[in-house]
Amino acid sequence: MAAKKWIELVTGSLEEKKQYRQYKARIKALPANYRTAVEAVERYLMYAGGIARGDVLVRMYGDLVDLFEESAVNGTPVRDIVGDDPVEFVETFVANYADGAWISKERARLNQAIEDAEREEQR
Repeated sequence: MAAKKWIELVTGSLEEKKQYRQYKARIKALPANYRTAVEAVERYLMYAGGIARGDVLVRMYGDLVDLFEESAVNGTPVRDIVGDDPVEFVETFVANYADGAWISKERARLNQAIEDAEREEQR
């Protein structure tokens, strides 16, 4: 048990890695047009998503593939999923996962530093 905790400390959660592999397998099972779209969304999220926490990333990707799987089953066209502006779609989608974004941590750090500075001024 201690070895597992040590390994996860170094490499990250083994459960999250397992979930990520499952997510990738689910993408491969999508029809080609949905797979192409979700892979493009995933690529954009890697560059612009800013999600730093593995648990949030895995949850977000799971929700993304759920959306595309359900849309494939229902025959919803890809453009109906992402709308006229795919970037806006992804930006709106990722905003639902702000708790895992690195910028959230930095915002909290900035706010704390200003509060600390204010307290020092009042001394």
